[in-house]
Amino acid sequence: MDEKTFKARTKKLAIAIIKQVEKLPRSLAADVIGKQVIRSGTSIGANYRAACRAKSTPDMINKMKIVEEESDETQYWLELLVEAGLAPKDQITSLYKETDEILSMTVASIKTLRNRKSSIQNR
Repeated sequence: MDEKTFKARTKKLAIAIIKQVEKLPRSLAADVIGKQVIRSGTSIGANYRAACRAKSTPDMINKMKIVEEESDETQYWLELLVEAGLAPKDQITSLYKETDEILSMTVASIKTLRNRKSSIQNR
C-alpha cells in the first residue's frame, strides 16, 4: 500500500473512532475508555505521518513501532468497550477489523525496513 493511501486509511479510522465515541453512553467508564481510544486511535495516523518524515531507516523503524503500539492499544480499548457492555459488538467490529489490518501492514512494513537495513549493513 502506498503512503498516501495508508495516510488516508489511518485518518479515516481516527474519524470513525471519534464518531463512535460520541455515541457512547455518558458514564465514568465510557468517558475514560472513550478518551483512551480517541488518544490511541488518532495517534496511529499522527505517528505514521511522523514515520513518513523519518530521517533514516532506524528512525523510521522506531516511529513505525509507535504506530504498531498505538494500533494494538486501540484494539485493547475497543475490546473493553464491547466486553464492558458500553458499545454493541456490531458497532465496533469494523473499527476493530480496520485497526487489525493497519496493525498487520505496520508489522509487515517494520519487517521490510529491518530486512532492508540488514542488507545495507551486510554490503
